[in-house]
Amino acid sequence: MPGVHAALSPSAAKRWCECPPSGRLCQKYRDLFGDKSSEYAEEGTKAHSLAELKLRKELGEINDFNYQQQKQKIDDLTPEIDRFTDDYVDCVLTEYYQMKRLDPSAQLFIEQQLDLTDWVPEGFGTADAVIVSDVGLIVVDLKFGKGVPVSAVENYQLRLYALGAYEAFHSLYNFTQVKMIIDQPRLDSVSEDIMDILDLLCWADEVIKPSAQLAWRGEGEFKAGDHCKFCAVKAICRENVLTSLSVIQNMFDSPDTISDSRIADILPYLDTAEKWIKSIREYSYNQAMQGKKWKGYKLVRGKRPSRTWKDENAVVDQLARAGYTQDQYYTSPKLRSPADLEKILHKSAFDALLGSYVYQGEGSLSLVPESDSREEYAPVDLDFGDLISN
Repeated sequence: MPGVHAALSPSAAKRWCECPPSGRLCQKYRDLFGDKSSEYAEEGTKAHSLAELKLRKELGEINDFNYQQQKQKIDDLTPEIDRFTDDYVDCVLTEYYQMKRLDPSAQLFIEQQLDLTDWVPEGFGTADAVIVSDVGLIVVDLKFGKGVPVSAVENYQLRLYALGAYEAFHSLYNFTQVKMIIDQPRLDSVSEDIMDILDLLCWADEVIKPSAQLAWRGEGEFKAGDHCKFCAVKAICRENVLTSLSVIQNMFDSPDTISDSRIADILPYLDTAEKWIKSIREYSYNQAMQGKKWKGYKLVRGKRPSRTWKDENAVVDQLARAGYTQDQYYTSPKLRSPADLEKILHKSAFDALLGSYVYQGEGSLSLVPESDSREEYAPVDLDFGDLISN
C-alpha cells in the first residue's frame, strides 16, 4: 500500500478541480504541520491491509501460513474489520469470476499502482482492485467509513483510477467500457457507474487536465462548497471563512431585530457556518497541541472518565477464587462496574483484590479561556492521542 500521497491526489480531485489553488495551499499546510491521521483513517488503513491479504490468499499469491503470519502484524484488528472486509472480498471476487466466465484471460490486480501523469502533473494513485479483460475494465474501491454513503456516480477519484487503469492496460486488452464500483460494507452500500472509455478520456481532457494544470501552478479562483469538507486549510481559507460568515452579512432590516423574512434567508447558510465553526475549533486545538499559544486561551484536562476493567475475565476469576458468588459481582448479564464492586467489597478489599485490574484514563483536553480555574497543561505533558472534547 502506498505510504505517500500525490500533491494532487485522486482522493482530493473533486476539491482541486472546483478550487484549483487549494491543491498547493493544502500541500504547503501539510509541509508545515504534517499529515494528521485520525483513528478513522487508521481503521481504514487496517481494513485495506487485511482486505489485500484476503484477496491475495484467495488468488493463491500467499498461502494460509503467510496469511496468518501477516494478519497478526496488523495491530488492534477488530472483529468488525474482519467481518466487513469479507463482504468487500466477496464483492471483488464476484465481479472477477463473472468476468472470467466471459473472458478466461481476465486478470485481477490488487493494490494496483497507477500512473496519472498524462493528465495530472506527477499524478499517481493506488486502486484497491482492478479487473481487466477484453470484455471490460472494472475498478473497485473499498470505503470503510460508516458515515455518509459514497457514490460511484461521477466520482472523480474513481474516474482517475479508471484513467490510470486504462493507461496501464489498454495496449494489452481491447475493452471499450469501464465499470467503477464503490463498496462501503459497513453501510451495506455498493454503488457503480459505467462509462465508455472514449467518454472517460474526453472528461479527462476537458475537466481534469486543465484543472490539474491550474492546481499545479497554484492558480485559479478559490471557491467554497461541499468539496471543502476534507480540505486541510478549510479553517483558515479566506474564501471559506467569507462564505461561512455570509450568514451575518446584509441580513438586518433594522438596528434592533432580524425580521422573519431575513431569518428565512439565514437558514440555508447555517450548516456551512456550523461546519466552519467546528473546523476553526479543531484547527486552534491542534495548533495548541503542537505548542502554539493562543492569546487568552489555554489547554486543560477535563474530568477523568469512569473507571473500567482491563480484563473482565481476569476479574471474574479473581473474585471466584476469593469465594465471592456470581450474584455478588454480576448484575445480569453484565459484570458490575468498578464503582459498584468497590461499594460491595469495601475499599480495602477492593484495592487488594482488584486494584491492578482497574483502568482509568486521563480527562480529555480542551482549549478554554485563561479565566478557567483548571490548571494549564503544557505541550510537553500532552498525550497526542487525546480527543477534542469541545
